[in-house]
Amino acid sequence: MKKAVALSLAVAMVIGMVTGCGSADGQNQNAETENSTDVVETENAQEGAEASGDADGSGETYKIGVIQLTEHAALDAANEGFVAALDAAGINYTIDQQNAQNDQSACQTIAEKLVNDGNDLILAIATPAAQAVAGATEEIPVLVTAVTDPADAGLVASNEAPGNNISGTSDLTPVKEQIELLTKLLPEAKKVGILYCSAESNSEFQADLATAACTEAGLETEIFTVSSSNEIQQVVESMVGKVDVLYAPTDNTIAAGMATVTMVANDNGLPTICGEEGMVDAGGLATYGINYYEIGYMAGEMAVDILVNGADVSTMPIGYLSADKCTLKTNQETADMLNIDLSVLD
Repeated sequence: MKKAVALSLAVAMVIGMVTGCGSADGQNQNAETENSTDVVETENAQEGAEASGDADGSGETYKIGVIQLTEHAALDAANEGFVAALDAAGINYTIDQQNAQNDQSACQTIAEKLVNDGNDLILAIATPAAQAVAGATEEIPVLVTAVTDPADAGLVASNEAPGNNISGTSDLTPVKEQIELLTKLLPEAKKVGILYCSAESNSEFQADLATAACTEAGLETEIFTVSSSNEIQQVVESMVGKVDVLYAPTDNTIAAGMATVTMVANDNGLPTICGEEGMVDAGGLATYGINYYEIGYMAGEMAVDILVNGADVSTMPIGYLSADKCTLKTNQETADMLNIDLSVLD
């Protein structure tokens, strides 16, 4: 029942306003920021780097921890946006950047480290990272970003009034509009294969939305899931001949493994409609989605409000991007390979 209510609310939200979107195994990264958002890779997932922002004149230095689930374009952009907002505010801060390389046990270890280090605030990027931090502290203010539905993920009491030490920004994509994009580009398509990682609750949530949108559009659907990046090639190969088009939401495992997805799909004439633009850059056909830098920047502004102004995180609603922040992204090279006419979108 709880899931059904959450789904109903999300569908209403998507219809009412177009809102926001979220890995092969990645290299570990730590960010060393001196008034910049440059990311420097390291070899140890448990090692972070400290960085300072501009002085704001208060003389206080804030200690911030960041846990990012994995490395791919969307999550990296959210991280960069967060740091940019801190710099724009002119505050003094140190930041400990940690990347879990899409490893659940590493998420737990990193979360405990950031809590034990006594950070003033923790940013968690992507749902599994956020769930790990939520289980590690009820005291330190926690902001999340690239989390599709924090309430459905069990992170907050409600997205309108979190009621605990967690808030942040959602990457809920305009799923209905993405399915409409699919029908415009592929009017002959009858059956859609929906691909995601079964370990990510945010992806199952989006898959339910996509199924509902496809049903409304008169399309059949079939669900295909992987439990890890190692299964991507085999599962995509199993889709060939069974479906007319592949839909991949903002799933972190699929996003980081898009090179594998598109290698198989494009070679077999199977177009892919994606949840976010980084997946299109990796060979997907098209998306209509959010800007991850923007949701990261919004989370950074929330962090400044909490740290500098003493804002109560428990009363801060989850933030969503407005329609004017969503953009159409297509891949002409992929379209040419699949003989698909993108001019129908003009």
